[in-house]
Amino acid sequence: MGKIVVHEFMSLDGVYEDPRWTFDYGFDPKMGEAIGAATARSKGILLGRHTFEMFAPAWSTRTAEDDPGAPFFNETPKYVVSSTLENPDWNNSSVIGPYEADAIRSLKNEVGDLYVSGSGTLVRAMLADELVDELMLFVFPLALGSGERLFTESDSPTKLALADSDVYDNGVVKLTYGPVS
Repeated sequence: MGKIVVHEFMSLDGVYEDPRWTFDYGFDPKMGEAIGAATARSKGILLGRHTFEMFAPAWSTRTAEDDPGAPFFNETPKYVVSSTLENPDWNNSSVIGPYEADAIRSLKNEVGDLYVSGSGTLVRAMLADELVDELMLFVFPLALGSGERLFTESDSPTKLALADSDVYDNGVVKLTYGPVS
């Protein structure tokens, strides 16, 4: 059975939306190593429609010379959770339909390890359905005050167990959580 590994960039106050604010902090190479370890074991990429629509134009034209992550994003099968997207135009992409926990479980069992980046609405649903095996939060030392948050006031309490943590030279803290055993 595969695992679902989620990676999120977020502010201290939980905002993950449109992470251009992360650019001010630079990208510590050790952050890339952590993300690379997650992508290296992944057999597929699982994305919500909004994230897919942001990633497709950003990644589809990149090469390994531009970014070492480009081959993973361009060559790996991508599964998009959406009830409105019909014809994804990024290679190796397919729409699996609207969110259904059982469909995600089946995909996880069929494909193996799945990597998720962004896709907050999808991640919230998967957390509620206990489908996330590893949640890697890269917390930037900034409180934005507004923006879409990963955890909202309407969410039920989510208990997680800290599996790992790291601090980077740019002030970012990586917190990796798994399910409570």
